[in-house]
Amino acid sequence: MIIKTVNGKTPEFGEDIYISENATIVGDVITGDHCSIWFNAVIRGDVNAIRLGDKVNVQDGAVIHCTYQRYATEIGNNVSVGHNAIVHGCTIEDNVLVGMGSIVMDGCVVGRNSIIAAGAVVTQNTHIEPGSVYAGVPAKKIKDIDENLSKQEVERIANNYLKYASWFKES
Repeated sequence: MIIKTVNGKTPEFGEDIYISENATIVGDVITGDHCSIWFNAVIRGDVNAIRLGDKVNVQDGAVIHCTYQRYATEIGNNVSVGHNAIVHGCTIEDNVLVGMGSIVMDGCVVGRNSIIAAGAVVTQNTHIEPGSVYAGVPAKKIKDIDENLSKQEVERIANNYLKYASWFKES
């Protein structure tokens, strides 16, 4: 893995995390506990801060970045960032699934218990109300999701990634 200090800022990691051998994490990045950062994922805190809560999984090929002097990136607890997703200069609240290949742009706020569908593009400064499903290009609300169902589904995925990480920690 590449863990690099940039401009005097070194990534800091919580307890019981898994980082794949070819993940890249640089600069002003702080993770919570029980996080996993998977193959070819990049978390680049070189131009602003990136904060990950507890039980966040950043799946294969995902990129998390921010915008110089404008937008930090904040990711809450129990969040899954799907394969090849891009999360850039935005806020992702608790219990969110950012689907595979989706893009969440600068200034966006994704409310808790929400799902960003695979391939969706959430354009700059979009505010997604809690308990919503957004899909499409540009992403639009397609439905409300029951809070319990959302939490269950997002929790299931996050817990699966804790299990997967344990397999790699053992080997």
